[in-house]
Amino acid sequence: MSLRTLAEQVLHKKRFALCGDGTTDEALFQLYRQLKAAGYRVYLVHPQQSELDGDPVYPSLDNIADPLDCVVIATSPEQALEIVRIAGHLKIPYLWLQPGSDTLAALNTARYFGSQAVIGYDLRELLQWRQQNLMAS
Repeated sequence: MSLRTLAEQVLHKKRFALCGDGTTDEALFQLYRQLKAAGYRVYLVHPQQSELDGDPVYPSLDNIADPLDCVVIATSPEQALEIVRIAGHLKIPYLWLQPGSDTLAALNTARYFGSQAVIGYDLRELLQWRQQNLMAS
């Protein structure tokens, strides 16, 4: 399956965790709002936040009780690898490694755990493109 096909498949899922670590907070918060506005159920994971827009923020991925379809990782490469490991133990089927988080080590770890990983696509840009195409049709 091509990465583009995988990315489109993931966009049809509904429950996402969005993980950040303080390196790109404004972009992370923008993506959170974008996913919510597009109708996704989104759980924000961030070690330095307790809430965003009145929604709870979780300190770790394994603090989320609901089942997840995909984990979006927008962290430093070192933190991304740890999140991939946790997601693997939680048996989350899809990972989306945002540019900057998409290292070979993270990708290989995702494969080890049987997760499919989207790399090379910025989720924010793909959501914008998808929204524009929906409005045009």
